[in-house]
Amino acid sequence: MNAPNRFEMFTLADGERLQVPVLNCSWMFLIRRYSIEVIEDTKIPNAATFKVVKQDHTLANMLRAQLLSNEAVIFAGYKVPHPLEPYFIIKVQTNGAFTPSQVLLDACNALIRMISDIKQQFTTKFDLRALETDAGEDMSGPYGSSSRYGGYGGEASRPGGDYMDM
Repeated sequence: MNAPNRFEMFTLADGERLQVPVLNCSWMFLIRRYSIEVIEDTKIPNAATFKVVKQDHTLANMLRAQLLSNEAVIFAGYKVPHPLEPYFIIKVQTNGAFTPSQVLLDACNALIRMISDIKQQFTTKFDLRALETDAGEDMSGPYGSSSRYGGYGGEASRPGGDYMDM
C-alpha cells in the first residue's frame, strides 16, 4: 500500500521542528511543540497563513470554528492539500483590532480550556458513577460489572446500571 506509516504522520522528527525567529514570545511554545510556519499575507491587510505540520482535519476544524466565534475575525478557513500529506494550512484575516497570530493563539487557549473542562466533567461523572455502584458488585467481569452484555437484559433497568447508562 502507498500510505505512509501512521506513526510518521503524527510524530515530529528531529529535523522537522522549525527554527524560525518569533516576534511574540507566547508563540515559542507552539512552534517548539508543533512545527508551525507563519506566512504574512502582503496582498490582504491583517491576514496571515499558518502551516501546521503533523496535524489533520481534527485540529483544523476545531481551530476554524473557534476562530470564527471571535468578533475580530473576518475570515478563517483551512485546507488539507492531500490526505497522505500530514499538514493543514489555515488562513486568518482580522479586522485590525488584533493580529492573526494573536487571535490564533487565543483560539488555541480557548480550545485547551474547553477540552480540559470536558475531561474534568467526564472524570467527575465517571467517578460519581463508580461510587453509585453496589458495594458487593463484581467489577472484574468481562463487561466491567455483573450485568449481562453491557447492561442489556434483566439488570439494565436497575438503579446501579453500567457505564452505558450515563
